[in-house]
Amino acid sequence: MESKPQVETKSGQTEKLEKVSSEKPGMITPVTTPQEGDWQEYVDLVIDYIAQLPELVTNFFSSYQKPLTTTGLIIVAAITVYITLAVLEAIEQIPLLSPILELVGLGYSIWFVWRYLLKASTRQELWAEIESFKKQVVGDKNN
Repeated sequence: MESKPQVETKSGQTEKLEKVSSEKPGMITPVTTPQEGDWQEYVDLVIDYIAQLPELVTNFFSSYQKPLTTTGLIIVAAITVYITLAVLEAIEQIPLLSPILELVGLGYSIWFVWRYLLKASTRQELWAEIESFKKQVVGDKNN
């Protein structure tokens, strides 16, 4: 007499296994056909979730507004740096354009030093322009 193998379930009980035959299909798991009401439950759950979605999204954004804004700004800054570097690399590949731009930059730097930094009076003029610009951007502290 052949003894049937036993399996311990999650609840701690032991059950005897029936012999599995590969010749008869469907012996391992029973085949069940879904009923029409079963699908309706899932459809109702999805429709309820979609109906609540705008409220959930609004609550999420209002709760995490500062971290989301910070993360968005970091991502935008990274994309900006990446695009800027790509444009500069493309400009550098154009023959004669890179040396010409370097000469223009060097010429402007020499002009700026000559115009604003050599004499004390022109340095004061530059500082007055910087202060005026700062007041335009930030605003006057007295008002």
